[in-house]
Amino acid sequence: MAVERTLSIIKPDATERNLTGLIIARLEAAGLRVVAQKRVLWKKKDARKFYDVHKDQPFFKDLINFMTSGPIVIQVLEGEDAIAKNRAVMGATNPVDAAPGTIRKDFAVNLQRNSVHGSDSPANAKREIALCFKKSEIVG
Repeated sequence: MAVERTLSIIKPDATERNLTGLIIARLEAAGLRVVAQKRVLWKKKDARKFYDVHKDQPFFKDLINFMTSGPIVIQVLEGEDAIAKNRAVMGATNPVDAAPGTIRKDFAVNLQRNSVHGSDSPANAKREIALCFKKSEIVG
């Protein structure tokens, strides 16, 4: 296994319910290290750029509205096999399908308000990190 970096977002539904610390604690307990972090309020143009791969999907407009509805916490996580490890800790996208003890099973409201996002591949991790952070902001 190689040390990798991945992007993690704590979504508006979780920040609204003050779950940020609990979620970060779970990520760190799984062996992921936070090497960059910021709390932001995305404008629609930021969310559109980030989720551009979904622009032709019927849920795109709702996704953009949701991701701009409140603050989010964006992080770069680092660790052995960080992408797979983060996705395992998050659980399945649909919280109904998520395993017990995962972030989405424990904290998600529904499929859209599922509390967290994580990169799904090395290529997407690189793209997403570059969209959200300057190299000088990653200090871990």
